[in-house]
Amino acid sequence: MALPPEIVVAPPVRAALTEGRPVVALETAVLTHGLPRPTNREAVAAMAAAIEAVGATPAIIAVVDGRLRVGLDDDALVDLGENRQAHKLGARDLAWAMSAGVSGGTTVSGTLVGARLAGVEVFATGGIGGVHRGWRDHRDISSDLEELARTPCCTVSAGAKSILDLPATLEALESLAIPVLGWRTEVFPQFYARGTDDLRVRKVDELAAVAELCRLRWRVLEQPGGVLLTQPLAEEHALDQAVVDRAVADAVAQASALGIRGQDLTPFLLAALSDLTVGASLTANLALLVANARLAARLACALKEPAPA
Repeated sequence: MALPPEIVVAPPVRAALTEGRPVVALETAVLTHGLPRPTNREAVAAMAAAIEAVGATPAIIAVVDGRLRVGLDDDALVDLGENRQAHKLGARDLAWAMSAGVSGGTTVSGTLVGARLAGVEVFATGGIGGVHRGWRDHRDISSDLEELARTPCCTVSAGAKSILDLPATLEALESLAIPVLGWRTEVFPQFYARGTDDLRVRKVDELAAVAELCRLRWRVLEQPGGVLLTQPLAEEHALDQAVVDRAVADAVAQASALGIRGQDLTPFLLAALSDLTVGASLTANLALLVANARLAARLACALKEPAPA
């Protein structure tokens, strides 16, 4: 299907999709808002390199000068990473950014829109957004969840961000009929920490099983929504759960005192967590981003294998 001129698929990504080769989508909010410079560019480059090393093609998604781009070259990546005026773009913001001719990094929800339009079936990120703590007082729920529910794409993440109300986020995922899988774990990963036994997911041990689940969901049952494949952070990089909980509580209290909400909340909390953990959360974040990219690439390759007879 031909795309309108406002949506540009880079030649390497277009060639891979046309030839039926594996492709993995990557977000850019982590580049524009999630990580400090120059770590931001280094992280995205490391994710892309991990995907290529497995034999897949990275599709870095962003809005550049009003065009939704699926695939960025090195120059565009550098320019966006240095652009201090870049916007943070979720699914709701894309049409505005394109009509205004501005540039911005796409969040999970914004990236999933680009993936759906281009036909990319695997997406690697750090942690999805979800239901924020204190949602009973003010309804703060990420659009990531709704976009996961409508996009036929498997998102590979380290669970949901630790700053969230994780039990409520899992309940929301269930309500939206999004299958949540644990890569060789029965415990829902909690981003910086490996998770606790009270939050459970369906364990999968083979990527062929994940690929078959996706095939059945999308091609046989014709269910349009996505799949969430969660991978716990490696033990050598994971933070102690109690340390994370204390740091998150302190960061949330800081944000509440300052009246920080909406799209500004997550970047503030992640930066505060890095300060409170003396940089340990940043190290963990970088490790999980690359690990998730590698697993996503392996899954993208598995999806190209013939379906079982």
